[in-house]
Amino acid sequence: MSKVRVLVLRVAGTNCDMETAYAFERAGAEAQQVHINRILDGTRRLSKYEILALPGGFSYGDDIAAGTVLANQLSIQMGEEIAAFLNEGKLIIGICNGFQALVKAGYLPAGASRKPGLATLAFNDSGKFEDRWVHLKAEETDCVFLKGIERLYLPVAHAEGKFMVPKAEMLDELETKGQIVLRYVNDEGDVDGYPWNPNGSMGGVAGICDETGRIFGLMPHPERHVEGFQHPRWTRRGLAEEGEGLAIFRNAVEFARTL
Repeated sequence: MSKVRVLVLRVAGTNCDMETAYAFERAGAEAQQVHINRILDGTRRLSKYEILALPGGFSYGDDIAAGTVLANQLSIQMGEEIAAFLNEGKLIIGICNGFQALVKAGYLPAGASRKPGLATLAFNDSGKFEDRWVHLKAEETDCVFLKGIERLYLPVAHAEGKFMVPKAEMLDELETKGQIVLRYVNDEGDVDGYPWNPNGSMGGVAGICDETGRIFGLMPHPERHVEGFQHPRWTRRGLAEEGEGLAIFRNAVEFARTL
């Protein structure tokens, strides 16, 4: 394979596609920002790519609920292509609004079998849009994107980021299966309440994956911390060679090279 090819899917209201494409390119991939209409009319084929990235933003103005309209397009209009894509062992990442869409389409946490309703992302407990930096702890799992990562410091920017499941035992089941992969923690690494957990997510969940570890969704924005100068305190702590979020994209690109 030459360069790993990444499709950064955008729709009306997407606003993080450029940053997401840059992050993948910084990690050594070739990223293309493609409007969903080009997939639906056959101009672009999902099969030509190794990674599908659903970036953040406010797809379709978050009408009905955040990510819901895009979720319907993913499951109904792109369902067959995505099924074939996953059957080939390829990767999907959903960031913020992209995570919301994957959950509401049923790709998370169920994976390729797609079972909507197992989880959702609801309005923040604070009742307001949360725009802040958060500490994150990566759990020991098989998630491709988090290989070798223990802690992260990333920004969040959302109004509907509260991860919820219908029954508490379902959260335990996800944890047992290794599908809870990122948690909001305080600066000492412990799960804590607001503002450490900016939205009130059950169990402090900030990101999950499917059982294969190849579909990953998270509310924080790793694409907004791929350069050292993007850290809010870099002038005090010194300039790092790269931002902490870059490792997520590099892990994905390195895995995709093996396909």
